[in-house]
Amino acid sequence: MQRKILSIVVLILILTVSLFYFIKYNFGEEKANIAELKEASYYQKLAGGAVQCQLCPRFCVLAEGEIGFCRVRKNIQGKLHSLVYSQPVSIHLDPIEKKPLFHFLPGTMAYSIATVGCNLRCLYCQNWEISQVSPEQVKSVKMTPEQVVEQALASGAKSIAYTYSEPTVFYEYMLETAKLARQKGLKNIMISAGYINPEPLKELCQYLDAIKIDLKAFNDNFYKRIVGGELAPVLETLKTIKQQDVWLEIVYLVIPGENDQPEEIKAMSRWIKENLGEDVPLHFSRFHPMYKLINLPPTPEQTVKNLRQIALNEGLKYVYTGNLGDEETESTYCPTSKQAAIKRQGYFIKEINLTDGRCFDGEKIPGIWE
Repeated sequence: MQRKILSIVVLILILTVSLFYFIKYNFGEEKANIAELKEASYYQKLAGGAVQCQLCPRFCVLAEGEIGFCRVRKNIQGKLHSLVYSQPVSIHLDPIEKKPLFHFLPGTMAYSIATVGCNLRCLYCQNWEISQVSPEQVKSVKMTPEQVVEQALASGAKSIAYTYSEPTVFYEYMLETAKLARQKGLKNIMISAGYINPEPLKELCQYLDAIKIDLKAFNDNFYKRIVGGELAPVLETLKTIKQQDVWLEIVYLVIPGENDQPEEIKAMSRWIKENLGEDVPLHFSRFHPMYKLINLPPTPEQTVKNLRQIALNEGLKYVYTGNLGDEETESTYCPTSKQAAIKRQGYFIKEINLTDGRCFDGEKIPGIWE
């Protein structure tokens, strides 16, 4: 009889402890986690506890518990939250030329950070290990905006770059960090595919000094098949950046048989000249097989050089190649004298012949030089 009573008592204790931890981990800890998360910017509350994200052109509508296309924004109890605020997964010190930015503080280093997530699905993404995964799939570190700025200053970097994945999806983290960085004399750089709505972009531009946009192609079919997006919002982003007077450079990754047609490059070059101006630097970069496009060959070097020449012929002044290691096509030249203002090879600066952004003959080259 006593043994039976003891068994019942033990069973009750086990059930009590189990109930305690069930409540703790399924209710108490969830509330604690919510308190630690950052409420997202740019969303609208809808009926029935749903929300609509208004950060990017996808305008995701999320019911309670659902996560957006980007994998890092979630509806929790009728509010949209960022799942990656202060949770970077990649932190590096990079040459500014690696971004690439050629008319922005040449020869300096950028303190570079990224979280997981992206609002596009590029089949050739070189950073797919962090851009195409969810937060729980990759180990992150806790690093507040204050700590990012502190570490950037300690590293000797002149700027902070929001990069590698897609900074749009960690918008709140980027914005708060950029505000603090500017107060401390650091410049801010966004390396992006430009899939963001105009209003959040305009707010962000108040704290950014330079933006590099990956223009994936100049046809909507490519964007839909290969990128998982649309071209029009990216073109709108480019015009908005120009209107906001933030330094802009464009990269065009040349993929064989997909976006390397001369007529397409001519049309793009004309659009850039008419809408953004002839001084916007354009980089044609060589493709290497990556992620889900390993079936394609690398881009022939001569193709990249030929497309560069087309853009120059269409009136763009500063057109470069990337992933070639070619000094001739990666250097910056004074428009009139044609002398080398900055000699580059890959990510390395070999020579700078500029004084306050001016050539030997006094001609000014657009950019941010100090």
